[in-house]
Amino acid sequence: MFSLSEDWNPLQLRLKEIIMKKEHFGEMQLLLLQLHSIVHSKTVYNNMNSSFLDEIWEDLSDIAFRTMPTTTDDTIAWHIWHITRIEDLTANFLMAEREQVLTQEWLDKLKITVQDTGNAMSDSEIMDLSNRIDKATLYEYRKSVGQRTKEIINNLKPEDMKRKVARKDLDRIAEAGGVTSHPSSNWLLDFWGRKNIAGIIQMPITRHQVVHLNDCKRLKRVCVRKAVKE
Repeated sequence: MFSLSEDWNPLQLRLKEIIMKKEHFGEMQLLLLQLHSIVHSKTVYNNMNSSFLDEIWEDLSDIAFRTMPTTTDDTIAWHIWHITRIEDLTANFLMAEREQVLTQEWLDKLKITVQDTGNAMSDSEIMDLSNRIDKATLYEYRKSVGQRTKEIINNLKPEDMKRKVARKDLDRIAEAGGVTSHPSSNWLLDFWGRKNIAGIIQMPITRHQVVHLNDCKRLKRVCVRKAVKE
């Protein structure tokens, strides 16, 4: 069973220590791939052992996937969509300066029209997304995003770490509908715009994802307990 304190935190700390040091670039790249593999399906890295995502997805009922236990919670569906969209946008537009994975074909298969990260969604909008989205396709979309990011990580060069995020690439995120005009959404462009590629790697490519998956783990546990009582 995945442990945040034992299986993640020491690796994240080491990544932070060496991410800007050219002499440790090889170690940093391998460490980044290891962290990335934890938050994606084991099929992305052809691993034998289950990842943190696999632990959450295993025996995840459709009800638990779409349930918002309280008004202070979100849903597992929303969390997975949120972290996957943010990874798709930041890894492709900002790190690699290429097109995102999400296309109209993916949206049709997902059975949704939403393209943004979901930051500004109301509870009713979160539930609408959660009830509409196709669970199996979301898993496949996340897998495709993970495979693309893995490729981007493998192609990183030491000099990329200090490269500042370009304004034109932030504009492309806005044009693609990755954020909305709502203040709770478009602040992301300013946040990402203050970073270099090393900063994007640390947040959101690694740390952001594990935080949300930890929330998913808690939500799944709550939903299982609730189902047992009923």
